[in-house]
Amino acid sequence: MRSRLIVGRHRVSEAAMLTPAQLIAARAIVGWTREDLATASGTSRAAIQNFETMGSDSKLGTVAKWRRALEAVGVAFIDMGAQSLTGGPGVRLKK
Repeated sequence: MRSRLIVGRHRVSEAAMLTPAQLIAARAIVGWTREDLATASGTSRAAIQNFETMGSDSKLGTVAKWRRALEAVGVAFIDMGAQSLTGGPGVRLKK
């Protein structure tokens, strides 16, 4: 059974804490297409598209692969509940 949490309109895994909006923003910040992320993470482009556009209930392992691939190229994820001036989940580049 996968652990899921609904936050506003965003579906978020409690373990990986990744929203569709975060994934889109993370890809944009490093200039990656869905195909680039699919190749780097060893997952399918269709799974990425379904998660981003429909908030599909992706496996936690798949979400973790996306997150690790993006973190490896300098993306830092701001998880829900993390201390932030503006609140909410987000992404940024590491220094």
